[in-house]
Amino acid sequence: MARFDILAFDADDTLWHTERLYADAQAQFRQLLARYHDLEWINEQLYQTEMHNMQHFGYGIKAFALSMIETAIELTDGRISGRELKTIVDTARAMMTADVELLGHVAETIAALARSYTLMVITKGDLLDQESKMARSGLAPYFSHVEIVSDKNSRTYTALLQRYALAPERFLMVGNSLRSDILPVLALGANAVYVPYPVTWAHEIAEPPPAGQRGFYELEHIGLLPGLLEALERETPGDDDDASQMQDLAPSPPRTA
Repeated sequence: MARFDILAFDADDTLWHTERLYADAQAQFRQLLARYHDLEWINEQLYQTEMHNMQHFGYGIKAFALSMIETAIELTDGRISGRELKTIVDTARAMMTADVELLGHVAETIAALARSYTLMVITKGDLLDQESKMARSGLAPYFSHVEIVSDKNSRTYTALLQRYALAPERFLMVGNSLRSDILPVLALGANAVYVPYPVTWAHEIAEPPPAGQRGFYELEHIGLLPGLLEALERETPGDDDDASQMQDLAPSPPRTA
């Protein structure tokens, strides 16, 4: 019997590129407001607006667009023109319709794992946007379950484990965010594989688990996941060597914040 009942994957910046769309949009936003304020100040104010609005608008491109519009109005004391606001809306629309570009190794890895495991996507953000990206990615046939949630924390994962009648030790989550994909899962006694993405949104940055944390693995890229799973399948669940073998199973270069 396989060691895990379900392998779950984050979507944005784990399966396909997303954060660089936000980075490009922020660069355009800074240039739009450059005559009003210093570029770093614009960046900081946009981030603070996003954090304030998260409880109202949640995550995703639409929430990001509303925060850009609000920030633009505030930083220009209402002087920003309708044409300039239209530029922000056009930027958001371009983000929504951008091609879904899979990360390296994703297509073949997901196809291979689907032959042996039940796969799930757990992603947060706007329902329409995430459903559209999933459909356009070409990966949908490989996933038995897709869960689009408002946030990813221990309560979210607890509810999902209960809904699918999963024991934590038989659940594994793969993602690029320590804050959303890794730490809440480990807190429940489940397993998590951290696959860093080159660019991380400040809100998702967190301290990594302590050295030797049971159930935690780090991979340089997702193409190494089948090898890690093969090694874990050869172990006895609960083996004390599990954590101690982490570096051998999942090598990756040191990460700096």
